[in-house]
Amino acid sequence: MTTLAAGTDTFGVFGTTATLLLSEPGRVTQARAIADAELAAVDLACSRFRPDSELARLNAARGAAVSVSDLFADLVEAALRAARLTDGDVDPTCGQALAEIGYDRDFALLQAGERPPRLRPAGRVPGWTSVRLDRERRLVRLANGAQLDLGATAKAWAADHCAGLIAAQAGCGVLVSLGGDIAVAGPPPADGWRVRVTDDHAAGPETPGQTVTIRSGGLATSSTTVRTWAAGGRRMHHIIDPATGEPARSCWRTVSVAAGSCVDANTASTAAIVRGEAAVPWLAGAGLPARLVAENGTATTTAGWPSDPDPGA
Repeated sequence: MTTLAAGTDTFGVFGTTATLLLSEPGRVTQARAIADAELAAVDLACSRFRPDSELARLNAARGAAVSVSDLFADLVEAALRAARLTDGDVDPTCGQALAEIGYDRDFALLQAGERPPRLRPAGRVPGWTSVRLDRERRLVRLANGAQLDLGATAKAWAADHCAGLIAAQAGCGVLVSLGGDIAVAGPPPADGWRVRVTDDHAAGPETPGQTVTIRSGGLATSSTTVRTWAAGGRRMHHIIDPATGEPARSCWRTVSVAAGSCVDANTASTAAIVRGEAAVPWLAGAGLPARLVAENGTATTTAGWPSDPDPGA
């Protein structure tokens, strides 16, 4: 990720890398303080690996209604909206499916091989309609044995939220990247925010990919090649096909989408991995600029995504 004449801060959060870019370098300290507070609140609300999180408390409630914070209600609402927009291809009730394929602990511990992942039989997830949100009373209930995981939307929602707060409070343009989920707010640099799109957001500028420019909204990339592990002799990744409860078997290794917000971009990129070839007409019909990279490295673009003269470079 590159830009000109901007203050920069990079730090770890949510088991990944966060980057703040500010059009006013003198506002970096203020921006970092805002981001730290907001991201800590999101982690406490919806981490699947913290026993004190609201999500853990809800998952342990055995179907009883649980009183939640406004923040957690916002996050659940965003997840349910993503499910509605994708006809359930992005489904927040994949918590048990992720645990069954070994993703039952923080990803750093999973990668470190703290204990071998167990692979248990998977099946269709309970479905997003099993999540009952009473927004007015701030109550959430999980039916049909559902276990919630908000990983498909919470990080992107947090990027949007942090970008909006920083732009308003620091009075400058900002780009927030949380593990490659990117949101921008406030006035952009004269030449826009230049972003390098690759399979892995942490890869260097020499990695095959494409550099694009954004000025507003969000940009997100979903990939089956980065957050991977082995279980039962198989390579696993974290994008679940709700119809099977297993990692999506997609013709795309990476999908990047630009949209009006990061959460919308990430919703579309995740759904595109699940949908496979059908994602191209779906994204085009929705008017969403996207770059879809097949397993062999060839790129397909939709809806005005800039041409990619050399997809392998």
